[in-house]
Amino acid sequence: MDFNAVGIVGAGQMGRGIAQLVANTVPHVVLYDLEYSILEKALEQITRNLNKAVKREKLTEWVREKTLKSIKITTKFEELIHCDLIIEAVPEKEEIKIDIFEGLDEFCHHDTLFASNTSSLPITRLASTVTHPERFIGLHFMNPAPLMPLVEIVRGWQTSDETFDKAKQFVERLGKQVIVSKDYPGFIVNRILVPMINEAVFALTEGVATAKEIDSAMRLGAGHPMGPLELADMIGLDVCLDVMEILYTEFSDSKYRPAPLLRKYVEADWLGKKTGKGFYEYGQNKSK
Repeated sequence: MDFNAVGIVGAGQMGRGIAQLVANTVPHVVLYDLEYSILEKALEQITRNLNKAVKREKLTEWVREKTLKSIKITTKFEELIHCDLIIEAVPEKEEIKIDIFEGLDEFCHHDTLFASNTSSLPITRLASTVTHPERFIGLHFMNPAPLMPLVEIVRGWQTSDETFDKAKQFVERLGKQVIVSKDYPGFIVNRILVPMINEAVFALTEGVATAKEIDSAMRLGAGHPMGPLELADMIGLDVCLDVMEILYTEFSDSKYRPAPLLRKYVEADWLGKKTGKGFYEYGQNKSK
C-alpha cells in the first residue's frame, strides 16, 4: 500500500523520530503539534540526525534534502485532512489520545487510517472513540524510530484485515521488521522491558547496588547492550512511569506496582537525558 501523505500528531521524541523515518519514503509528511516552538525544535533535531548520517556516509546529501523537503510542520489541525494515514505519537495519557482521535474523526475522510504509537494502552478502547474502528490499528515504533528495526503491530478487536494488510505493507516499506501482538496492555516489548526497569529501580532503592553497578551487572551478566537504568534515562522516566501505571491499572496485579523512587524522580522533573538528569547526570560533556 502506497501512502502519499502521512500525518504525525505529536512532535516530541517519538513523533519527530517517526516523521524522519517516514519522510525518507513517503513524499508528504505533515508533522503536527500545538506549539510551533516544539515543531521547530523537532525539525532542528531531525536535521542534526540527518547531518550526522551524511557525515558518517550512511546517507547522501540528496536523500537528506529530499527527506527534509518532505516534512511540513504545522499547528493547524485541518492540515491533516488529506493524509492517507495518521499516526498519533502524543504522551502516554489516555485522555489526551482520545481527545486527539475524536478531533481527527471529525476532520478526516472516512477512509483515512488511524494508528496509535501507544506503547501500552489497549488499541480496542482507543478505537472505540472513532466512527470506523475497523480502520484503527496500533503501530508501536521503538525508540529511536529511525534506527530500531522493530515495529509492533497491534490489532484491535474490530481492526479489519484490509487495515492490517495496509499497515503491515507500509511498515515493511519503511524497512522495519513486523511482529504482531495481541491487544494486551504493554503488548510484548514493554510488558517485559519496563517491569525489568522498574525492578532495577527497586533494587537501587533497597541499596542492592549503585546505579552504575546495576547497569554493569546487566550488561556483563545478561548481555544487554545498555543497563536498565541507563535505558530508563534514554526512554524518559515519565514514560516508564506512565507504562507501569497503565500495567498496574489494567492487570490489577501488585507485581506491576511502580517503584516509589521512580515516581519521586518524575515529580522532581528528573526525567533522564531530555532534562539533563535522571539516574545519571548529563552535562555538556555527555558525562554520566
